[in-house]
Amino acid sequence: MPGGAKRVGAGSRSRPWITERCLDAAADGATVTIALDARVTPLAQEIADRRGIRLRRGPSSAAGFGGDHAPIVAIGSDHGGFALKQHLMATLQEWGYRVLDQGTRDERACDYPDFALAVAECVAEGRALFGVCIDGAGIGSAMTAGKVPGVLPANCWDERTAANAREHNHANVLCLGAGHLDRLSADAVLKTFLFTPTGPGRHARRVDKIWAVEARYARTTGDAPQGR
Repeated sequence: MPGGAKRVGAGSRSRPWITERCLDAAADGATVTIALDARVTPLAQEIADRRGIRLRRGPSSAAGFGGDHAPIVAIGSDHGGFALKQHLMATLQEWGYRVLDQGTRDERACDYPDFALAVAECVAEGRALFGVCIDGAGIGSAMTAGKVPGVLPANCWDERTAANAREHNHANVLCLGAGHLDRLSADAVLKTFLFTPTGPGRHARRVDKIWAVEARYARTTGDAPQGR
């Protein structure tokens, strides 16, 4: 089974096991949604605790691990990012990820906030481990995604900024500008983003302050933060 999850018979029904292999693709400090009925091996729990990975239970259809599929990445774009989105979807699938395509479906003019919101909600609700938003510059999508509680978007344009976004800022949604990235460059940025672990220590402490700001204003507006 992909991702190291295995199923053990239980009468006519089976329950997924979360093993240490299931955590290989998860970044340190990440929140991973597992199936409601998943069982976690002692070694997997030990590794999760050591790496600061939070195992959150959710519906099987929303689980990033513990179901019959690979880690999930949600991706969306406006018309300006459509061609790059199609390319990156194929790239992600080649790398072993399951892709949730949030649109757009063609190059007809559309509004980037609609698709950035859809991607951000996938991450915030635990339906995807990471999100990728693409528009002309990546800026507007980042602004939109950042309004969703539980989402830390980053507009990255090279491998250095992608690594910084993950290690220093614990970003979980990558925003790309199709206007200044060719396919090879976008592949490199995406790979760096997905494979760079989040930094502990001072980085985690500073990110906690970002979450505290979100929580403060969520209490004011009555919105409960999600995705952590």
